[in-house]
Amino acid sequence: MALTKENIIDNIYHQVGLSKSQSRTVAEGLLEIIKQTLENGEDLLISGFGKFVVKEKSARRGRNPQTTEDLQLRARRVVVFKTSGVLRDKINKGSKR
Repeated sequence: MALTKENIIDNIYHQVGLSKSQSRTVAEGLLEIIKQTLENGEDLLISGFGKFVVKEKSARRGRNPQTTEDLQLRARRVVVFKTSGVLRDKINKGSKR
């Protein structure tokens, strides 16, 4: 099951003790800061969690897999997430390598 914005708001409400409307304001405010930062092409580093990096992709040739038709993919920016070492260790805790 995916974590939704509503789940985040509920967690803030229960763990921090803010009202539902205050919890919604906090969650939406944080997400807006994140969106604006990435929109501006800036990287976003959250210590102990990871780093969101905006990368430039140049135009390239592609192929439609259904029709096998060749096409030109436009240049664009994409967001890549790199986990911190701390989070990576927590995710892999207990897994056998």
